Amino acid sequence: MKRRQFLHGVQLSTIAAIAAIATGSRTPVRSQTANSANALTIGYLGHTCFHFRSSDLTVMANPFRPGGCTAGYPAPDARDADITIVSSLLLDEGATDNVREDRLLFESGVYQFGATKFEGIPIPHDRFNGNRFGINLIWVWNQAGIKVVHLGGGAAPLQFEQRVLIGRPDVLLLPIGGGDKAYNPTEALVAMRSLNPRIVIPTHYQTTAADEDTCDIEPLSSFLELDTLQALEERGDVVLRSASGSLNVAATTLPGDDDPIQIYLLTPQGLPNASNLRISA
Repeated sequence: MKRRQFLHGVQLSTIAAIAAIATGSRTPVRSQTANSANALTIGYLGHTCFHFRSSDLTVMANPFRPGGCTAGYPAPDARDADITIVSSLLLDEGATDNVREDRLLFESGVYQFGATKFEGIPIPHDRFNGNRFGINLIWVWNQAGIKVVHLGGGAAPLQFEQRVLIGRPDVLLLPIGGGDKAYNPTEALVAMRSLNPRIVIPTHYQTTAADEDTCDIEPLSSFLELDTLQALEERGDVVLRSASGSLNVAATTLPGDDDPIQIYLLTPQGLPNASNLRISA
């Protein structure tokens, strides 16, 4: 409880810092020279943790403390991120020990960071209206001309109002491994089809980094082997592709409105004993 109270007080300083940034009183962002101004590099650090890098902004999502399903991953380092967003304060998606307080977004609402608007949309984190694990935040923002939607690790179905707020994602980070507080493979597929994203990156599944005695989520194969997903793939409505630990996306090369959904299977960076993932040609 003390930790939550401490972090709750951070939001005021966060809002003040973001307001200062909007008026130009912030130290300049370190240039990401490896990326062009119109491209977004999405790096997968494991579980639901990603970094998003464009020419003028670095966003970290859901840093974790290694343990359980993340036991074998190196701890993410969010110190160079301009903004860190978390879906909850649970340690598998909200370990904020090395996050600057004035760069942390952890509550629902709309936040302006320079030219970038972040919106945190709340849904229950479990299948019991949040009575077990509280609230999960879906984060929506536009970076390098690309609309990113990170569903966090929520297990509650998306309601009509939430789908309206989210809109159509260009890139959807989709939890698929189940357990007590995230979509299982079938629920994930329902959420994916309701949002009709252009690109999907599955998250929150068991890998060789997990401590199998304490990790209760399913592997990626459970999602890929769904009969409905395989039928969508056979019809050409979905295409499975692979990337290494990161994916480069440009607004000009996104799938079109009538193109199939591209599901990218990223190998988390630092994954021990990574095995090949099944993909389509």
